[in-house]
Amino acid sequence: MIRFILRALAAALGFWLASKILHGVRVDSIESLLIAGLLLGVVNALVRPVIVLLTLPLTIITLGLFLLVVNGLMVSLVAFFVHGVHVRGFLDAILASIVISLTGWVASGLIDAADRRRRRF
Repeated sequence: MIRFILRALAAALGFWLASKILHGVRVDSIESLLIAGLLLGVVNALVRPVIVLLTLPLTIITLGLFLLVVNGLMVSLVAFFVHGVHVRGFLDAILASIVISLTGWVASGLIDAADRRRRRF
């Protein structure tokens, strides 16, 4: 449960970074930022695997690049449901998903490294 919360916070940080880097992404408040991070975690855990499975042939044909589209769809879905998170267009959603993914990747590495250090002692 703690790992999920940390990853949701990393997603919220990614949304914040995306709003600072991209002109088409805007977050109105910290509350909406945290809700978007939590909802993105839930969407990535429940909805994304189904979409990935349904679009597997297209993902194989494009050598995995279609996963960028799937990630953009997940960000658009979160922006649709969370009041206070605005994504202007689909290209902005894809770019935001890249920023969020990179942020999550770094945070995941830090979380895993902290787990390994904690287990060692």
